Amino acid sequence: MSGSIGVVVLAAGEGSRFREVAGADKDKLLADCTGRDGAVRSVIEQVLVNLPTSLDKRVLVTTEARPQVMRMAQAYGCEVVSVEPTGMGDSIAAGVAACADLDGWLIVLGDMPFILPSSIERVAAAMAEDAVSVPVLSGEYGHPVGFGRSFAAGLMALSGDRGARPLFAQGRVVEVFVDDAGVVWDVDVPEALAFVQS
Repeated sequence: MSGSIGVVVLAAGEGSRFREVAGADKDKLLADCTGRDGAVRSVIEQVLVNLPTSLDKRVLVTTEARPQVMRMAQAYGCEVVSVEPTGMGDSIAAGVAACADLDGWLIVLGDMPFILPSSIERVAAAMAEDAVSVPVLSGEYGHPVGFGRSFAAGLMALSGDRGARPLFAQGRVVEVFVDDAGVVWDVDVPEALAFVQS
């Protein structure tokens, strides 16, 4: 897609499943994980490292309870938007509203550290004003998901725990077939911090 694309990184979730296993004081976004490049970084830093440099408008949505995540985001050139810890819908709405004048938005989850930058670039390239662009691995939809300009109002109207999947019905869905397990790999539990290529 030509035009200005904003990256909205969602990093406001509480990670309750991870905390149940790792301990109540353990934030999955700050847990160490070894990236596909072999470097050990926190989960959120791996996500930020993987963002292509061509996508220069970056917004990270998080809560006041995560000052370390905020500092990391700023170090990687992100504008930080602070929200109450509500649901994914509220986070998407706040992130898109922070850069509402753009031509499209790429929604990136802060707990998916293993997506290849090339997969992100391919999803971004497939974006169009009236389309949702989504990576597909073995028939399964993954992340990140790109939304064109026509979805602006719908994205900013989201609330609660529901994400943007219902918006898929409001336009074309462009499937981007990838051979990248990272697009469906999130860190919900500590065991998922180690990426295993199947």
